[in-house]
Amino acid sequence: MKNIVLFGPPGVGKGTQANFLRDLYQLIHISTGDVFRYNIKNNTALGILAKSYMDNGDLVPDEVTINMLEAEVDKNSNANGFIFDGFPRTTSQATALDAFLNAKNAPIKAMIALEVPQEILVERLVNRGLTSDRPDDQNEEKIRHRFNEYKTKTAVLIDYYTKQNKFHSVNGVGSLEEITKRLQKVLDAL
Repeated sequence: MKNIVLFGPPGVGKGTQANFLRDLYQLIHISTGDVFRYNIKNNTALGILAKSYMDNGDLVPDEVTINMLEAEVDKNSNANGFIFDGFPRTTSQATALDAFLNAKNAPIKAMIALEVPQEILVERLVNRGLTSDRPDDQNEEKIRHRFNEYKTKTAVLIDYYTKQNKFHSVNGVGSLEEITKRLQKVLDAL
């Protein structure tokens, strides 16, 4: 089973690349952002709660995210593996994910970080905000706040996975095909 964490700041292309990898390796793609947006659109209790945090550019609390993720994994118990996109975002989430997956004898094989300079990401998100319904992409101040949240709360996961010899950095600048080939090289070596 290939369980991977696809990692990087907002706008780096995790969702796009996860879709390619999902098809190439027959993996289940779990995007916490997509699950949150679905719940927000449908005004579920989780969606209303998640929206209150996301509207401010803050991270959704761990316990909400972890419970949701475990339910998604359990719904797909026969999967070849999972691509976790947008999760974990904190050390406590990573520890909870490890405990959950290790109990299923299906540990994380790798954390792959897509690396793109911040100014390119701001431009990508502002452009995405022009055509999407995502309010978190339509305000540059909120975008920069999200990057600050990423740097202060999420980037510490690089150390967490490096200590486990599971961290891989991939250049996220270039054509979609070039980036996918770089990711494939890492996945094929696992």
